[in-house]
Amino acid sequence: MTPADLSLTVLRAVRRAIGDGALRVADVPARVVVERPRPGGRGDWATNAALQLAGAAALPPRQVAEVLRERLLDVPGIAAVDITGPGFLNLTLRAGARADADRLLVRRVLDEGPRYGYGDALAGLPADEVAFRSTPTPAPDPVDVAARNGTVHEGSVHGGAGSDGTAPDGTVLDGTVLDDTAHTTAPDGTAHTTALGEATAPDTDAPAAPATARVAVLAEAVVALLRSQGAPARVNPGGRRLHAVPAHYDVDALLGPDARRWALLRPAAHDRVLDPGPLLRQVEAPGALFTVQYAHARARALVRNAADLGFGGRTDGEADGGVDGAEAQVGPGDAAPAAALLAALADHPAVLLAAARQHAPDRLARHLEAIADALLGFQHTVLPRGDEKPSAAHRSRLALAEAAGAVLAGGLSLLGISAPEHL
Repeated sequence: MTPADLSLTVLRAVRRAIGDGALRVADVPARVVVERPRPGGRGDWATNAALQLAGAAALPPRQVAEVLRERLLDVPGIAAVDITGPGFLNLTLRAGARADADRLLVRRVLDEGPRYGYGDALAGLPADEVAFRSTPTPAPDPVDVAARNGTVHEGSVHGGAGSDGTAPDGTVLDGTVLDDTAHTTAPDGTAHTTALGEATAPDTDAPAAPATARVAVLAEAVVALLRSQGAPARVNPGGRRLHAVPAHYDVDALLGPDARRWALLRPAAHDRVLDPGPLLRQVEAPGALFTVQYAHARARALVRNAADLGFGGRTDGEADGGVDGAEAQVGPGDAAPAAALLAALADHPAVLLAAARQHAPDRLARHLEAIADALLGFQHTVLPRGDEKPSAAHRSRLALAEAAGAVLAGGLSLLGISAPEHL
């Protein structure tokens, strides 16, 4: 069972409960969310459907959960249903169903390739919510501001509040004209000289290059994420304003294109840009772009090396020894790395949707790190060792590694970062 299958299964349980009179709800939800259990949960999947229905049913969430639990226990493929917290339903799949779900997941990823996780959930967003500025909001035009304050009139400078030449904010505008120039004095004592009919903002009012760079990259990534979920997103000068802490150093001077984008996008927009030092070192480390790109390169290398040995990946369910679940992807001693990688791949569509909704490419970047770490922990099981011959299990493992590489490539592409074949 995939998360989509389980979502439909829970909805069927809701309809049965309403039909039996156990729940009095006027409208059945269009969908329910099924996701990996959060801390404190258990089983393979969890849903908050009971909490979602509690208000309409006028019942405590745990009582709604009990009603749904009774109708989920007899579903083929579900081994156990537990209630945790305020009313979360935690679903444990039977071993055979889990193995089928794993195979279907890998097959889906390989079929969809780098576009795995794309959807149309945000296709209905209005136009004013999907257009973004690629630069910070510019400082007001001093000429327009002066005109509104009454301090500029017919090419000369006058006092907007009184005949002494003092503007409403206290700025001294002496109105002196020498050689077709106007001289003004700002509150900080800084003198500004401009041609008649023109005005310039103080240097501190101009958008800083680091701020411009980060907002531009952020806007591009947000647009790409929204488009992946069906929204007609675009960069537009009149669009919504994005906020981000500017870089504290010249990212263009110190970093290449990929590292530059990772430094700007990996932290949340309200957090400090990544320092350049770790990004310049080609070592596996937490938060390092190299780790993600290296994991993708390893996935591609595994496919090439397997081809040299005469085999490729397969997801037809053939595995040695009848081992179920994640163990079918590897072997009884290596099930944990496969399970971690499968879980990360299963979470990818939900992560993409959340990153798009929240305009948060950093969520995608962190998720790519999780996939990369899981793949690097799993890779040693993929190819035969020594005189070992390629088996059905090796083909299954290779398919999983290839699927992980495709997801890494797709995620990096959405961030505008390359996915190298060799490192």
